[in-house]
Amino acid sequence: MVSSIFNLRVPLPGNDVFLMNTLTDAQAIVSADVAALLDEPIDRQDLEGDARDALDTLIEHGFITDGGAHDRQALTDYLDRVTSDSSELNVTILTTLQCNFACDYCFQGDRGDDSRLAEKMSMATAARVAAWIERELDRVRPARLALTFFGGEPLLNTSVMFYLAERLWHATSSRQVELATSLVTNGLLLTEDIVDRLLPFGFKGVKITLDGDRHTHDRMRPLRGGQGTFDRIIANVRRVATRPIVINIGGNFDQHSIEGFAPLLRFLKQQDFVGSIGYVNFKPAIRTAADAGIGLPGPRHVHTLTPVDAKGTPLRPLGGACMTIAGEGTAAACGSCHALDDQMTFLREQTSDAGFATADGIHNGPCHVHVKHAHTVGPDGSLYACPGFTGEKRMATGHVDDRREEWRDLNRHQFDRLSPWTSCGDCAFIPVCAGGCIAASHATLGDMNTPACHKRSYQSAVVALAHRAAGISREAQ
Repeated sequence: MVSSIFNLRVPLPGNDVFLMNTLTDAQAIVSADVAALLDEPIDRQDLEGDARDALDTLIEHGFITDGGAHDRQALTDYLDRVTSDSSELNVTILTTLQCNFACDYCFQGDRGDDSRLAEKMSMATAARVAAWIERELDRVRPARLALTFFGGEPLLNTSVMFYLAERLWHATSSRQVELATSLVTNGLLLTEDIVDRLLPFGFKGVKITLDGDRHTHDRMRPLRGGQGTFDRIIANVRRVATRPIVINIGGNFDQHSIEGFAPLLRFLKQQDFVGSIGYVNFKPAIRTAADAGIGLPGPRHVHTLTPVDAKGTPLRPLGGACMTIAGEGTAAACGSCHALDDQMTFLREQTSDAGFATADGIHNGPCHVHVKHAHTVGPDGSLYACPGFTGEKRMATGHVDDRREEWRDLNRHQFDRLSPWTSCGDCAFIPVCAGGCIAASHATLGDMNTPACHKRSYQSAVVALAHRAAGISREAQ
């Protein structure tokens, strides 16, 4: 028997070693002599007493296995279980592709003035979306429906959102399925009335994007006219925090905005609504290869977001779908990955030090693209593998009315065959990464089957996890 290919080790003070197996998620702090059992092939019959007991424990938790072939089959079985899991039906609905913001990373991707593709879901389409979800509930028979409203800016189409929330509440209740409804919004139009309308229908919380402190956020996420949005968003958050919901904070950074996030954390820590914040998680903004100055083929035909004014009148379109919930992301391809990984590690540590729950930087995958019962629905009823692809109509994989079109079927088969992790060799992070964010690979590398690799960030996260497990403060590291 030999050490699993999914083992990770971090030396600790006092001759101890932190062990983690990314496939079983087993974690342990052991003495150096126990860790040494992983160094060479070993026969249990050659050991006795405490050494044999230690070996049995390592075998039980997957640190020692029958070898690489065994581990690779175990990985395949694990990914099959995760991707085919039917306990949850996960649906993200884009109520509109219109947006009242002109975010820097969206505006930079502007590709023209064609507003034909700027869609807003009609009530007729919403009824078809609801009927499709009801059919999926009967077909999949999940224990839980996770329903997320997104956009564009979903609060520019509240009538559809309210209709779907109420109808699906009745659909799940009659089937004894748990409904967890959430909302991803820029926060500018968020009110107590909106929250109160959603609360009876399984509404659990809202995710709001803040791209740094006031100065940084207002530069990165202004209104179309250039006006700042930070103060109005914070005022809205303060008001809805009186309701029984969880408020999650997200943010997108690049090399030019990173310095605004530590001040944001200090600001949030001082607010009276801090007790309502569930988690805080920042990630690099996704830009296309062309936007990042990388010589990849393009441009692709991008399904544009359309900005609107205060009255909802469409203005000149912006480029691409909203990327506030799309994967890990990178601001460019490999040329800047290391810098972004270091910044992501820094922000994760800053967030944790500020006392906020945040992603541990390890358990990030597999990407929802690979999950069979996770779907994204565009404003016209088209189905997509994840929100990161809704900006390209040609990437649709189906439609809620079950129409059969060859190009959609071809897309679905292409997504079903994706396995970027097969290019990763025996990397120990495959079980928690599976090749990374598919939308990021598509946007920045031009190939969905090329891994969006952030191994450096994962390695830093494992060290941080080990030190937390051993009770080592960052100051002592």
